[in-house]
Amino acid sequence: MRQGELDLRHDKNGQKRGGRRAGAGRPPKGRRSSERHEVRPSLSPSEPQHVVSRVLPRTGSLRRRDMYAAIREASIVVATHDDFRIVHLSIQRTHLHLIVEARTRTSLAKGMQGFLISAARGINAALSRRARRKLRGCVFGDRYHARAWTTPREVRNCIAYVLNNWRHHREDRGRTWRLDPFASGVSFCGWKGLERAAFAYRPPPTYAALVVWLPKTWLLSTGWRKRGLVGELDVPGGDE
Repeated sequence: MRQGELDLRHDKNGQKRGGRRAGAGRPPKGRRSSERHEVRPSLSPSEPQHVVSRVLPRTGSLRRRDMYAAIREASIVVATHDDFRIVHLSIQRTHLHLIVEARTRTSLAKGMQGFLISAARGINAALSRRARRKLRGCVFGDRYHARAWTTPREVRNCIAYVLNNWRHHREDRGRTWRLDPFASGVSFCGWKGLERAAFAYRPPPTYAALVVWLPKTWLLSTGWRKRGLVGELDVPGGDE
């Protein structure tokens, strides 16, 4: 067959095989596909990326101590990669929110691959301990979704959205914590409340915070502050 031609050979029933056809390719996992399977756009190292990755229903809620420990361990695994940095991380019941810095599109892909593979192994191990038998299988459904933010206003709103996402999902109801214990907000120095002595937030001495990087890009380190600090009681909107 010459290069560029489609292979339209027939099977024993006379049906055509190969070539373009409706419904071809790997189907998305789960009811909600996170990203179409196409080449991702180029990436600017100066623009932070907001990444969302969803788990399959078999995983159950991620907002449990053993799930937290697995994801925290995964954040440690990728902490040695200087070309891929997790700056903010939020664990919700069915999905993860990350704000990351990456040098290239490949750095983002490899960094997320390493993080999600490590998290999946830890999550399966936790599920196996609960079930008292070895469990394997996919944890994260389809591809993660990534979006770049390019202005101080966009980055500021994204930080507020990720770190206060528990309030959007009403996970703060009945909690005494002022900050989400399943997010990296404990390590964040951009809260409005830190200007007030009454805030004086201190996590319990046994609390192990998520491992995240200090930002290196101007937008995540300095630029976003031009649009105001983040209120710890703000309730973000949106669909995630």
